[in-house]
Amino acid sequence: MKTKEHNSMERLQELARFLKSRRTRLSPEQAGLPSAGRRRTPGLRRAEVAQLSGISVDWYTWLEQARPIQVSAQVLESIARSLQLNQDERRHLFLLGIEQLSSGQPEEEKTVIRPSLQLFLEQQGSSPAFITDERLNIVAWNKMAALVYGDYGAMSARDRNSVWRSFTSPYIQELLQETWETHARHRLAQLRANYGKFAGDPWWMALIEELNEVSGHFQEWWPQHDIVTGPEGMKTNYHPSAGRLVFEQLSFQVSDAPHLTVTINMPADEDTLSRTRKLLLEREEGAISPL
Repeated sequence: MKTKEHNSMERLQELARFLKSRRTRLSPEQAGLPSAGRRRTPGLRRAEVAQLSGISVDWYTWLEQARPIQVSAQVLESIARSLQLNQDERRHLFLLGIEQLSSGQPEEEKTVIRPSLQLFLEQQGSSPAFITDERLNIVAWNKMAALVYGDYGAMSARDRNSVWRSFTSPYIQELLQETWETHARHRLAQLRANYGKFAGDPWWMALIEELNEVSGHFQEWWPQHDIVTGPEGMKTNYHPSAGRLVFEQLSFQVSDAPHLTVTINMPADEDTLSRTRKLLLEREEGAISPL
């Protein structure tokens, strides 16, 4: 069992890796500094980030060395501005720097779905709808989601993790086709954003290690530290029997259970609406079963 000290060290190391990844993507010119000509390594130097942030070089260096130093919100705000972080990245920085949340709540409490929530999902009719927890596990879904994305009830706990399935399922890759990479990168960036709350937690560490082992794409993209918290927007799926389905994605947190996120994929055109309605009708008549 991992200790609190181990989890704290992993959080600091994640902060150090994140800072370095954001520093190396920013050129002196982009940061408003004089051009430094060709460099052996890309991006800003530590001293330049420190200069832009109004802190000492030693202090910033200690952050990238994962030293257990106390850092203030004011310092993090200065670093966020210097590194030109977007809203999601800034939130991630603050979670790693001073706002790590506890993952000690029992898993059973996280995955209890109230009957009213399940009823809400079913009332979405021809719109695939599901609920994910902070680990991006699918913890509830409606009939339409099972018809389009697979029978979650028959899957293992690992396969109900949307990141794991995005990177390992041939069905998902075939369903998404040319949009698979965009989808997979988005899921990975959501995982990275949530991981900032639980850096060092054994469940998260195990998932990341396993994904690194089974997916070359994950192994390549994980070190890039992409962060995103919002929905994907427009999605195109190629269903094996219904054909091309285009959805507009909407997601929101449950007000009295903020660790749960509801996602609804709404048909974006009349063809998609007609095809999803047909799928649902065939399912109710027993002509087809969930994938």
